Amino acid sequence: MLSIIWGSSFILMKEGLVSLSAYQVASLRIIFSGIVLLPTAIKYIRLIPKDKIFVIFMSGVLGSLLPAYLFCIAESSNGIDSALAGTLNSLTPIFVIVTGALFFKSTTTANKIFGILISFTGSILLLLSKGHMQESQNLLYVSFVVLATIFYGFNVNMVHRNLKNIGSLQIAAVALTLNAIPALIVLACTGYFNLDFTNKDILWSTGAAAILGIFGTAIASIIFYMLVKRAGAVFASMVTYGIPLVAIVWGIAYHEQVGWKQVACLGLILFGVYFANRKGKEG
Repeated sequence: MLSIIWGSSFILMKEGLVSLSAYQVASLRIIFSGIVLLPTAIKYIRLIPKDKIFVIFMSGVLGSLLPAYLFCIAESSNGIDSALAGTLNSLTPIFVIVTGALFFKSTTTANKIFGILISFTGSILLLLSKGHMQESQNLLYVSFVVLATIFYGFNVNMVHRNLKNIGSLQIAAVALTLNAIPALIVLACTGYFNLDFTNKDILWSTGAAAILGIFGTAIASIIFYMLVKRAGAVFASMVTYGIPLVAIVWGIAYHEQVGWKQVACLGLILFGVYFANRKGKEG
């Protein structure tokens, strides 16, 4: 379910970007998710230990707020297509391993190192397969997606290590409600509230951002935290198998450039993820 929701989020970003800026779409995504979960946040925030509030807020920053902006900027008019963004998102479990080893003292096995190298090779080949990277400066936009996956990796480890005793719904509700505040400030600074809301295109893009926030962030985050707590940091490998496939299907439906080379590179990336996680799951 999470793979389908997150895999579809890349094309919803594209729909939002038709009439709104990247900052507006990303801000609306977080705001709508915060609004949906506000009643739950009000109910549970008093039950959460005070020393965990900041950790939960940072989980929202690294797991939702910053990636929302990075992905929208990456998919803006001069950026990359949604299928490529979804495919690069499959690097997330690799960065779960890397950040776990660097910052959380997780065990790093030979399989993990070799798997990282395989996935890294697949991602490089994927970029080379697009051919026109240098001309359109897409490498910059690709780096935004990679940075987002690094944030995801760090967040998975942080939640797994520091928030085990707090309910998944509580974490998601408080994290997204708190992060809706800076998102609202950014949205106001973009001039969104001065737009012509009788324009159907603006309403359509706003609706896409709303769906993205409710399903792609609010509901998906609850499922995400459940998986982290039940399956541990390695859970990302399960989710990542499905996300790029869904994103590619949507990309094909929207006539984006997806060929056998991109699919083959995706296969190589996912094989690296599988190889890295098939042993040493105690990390």
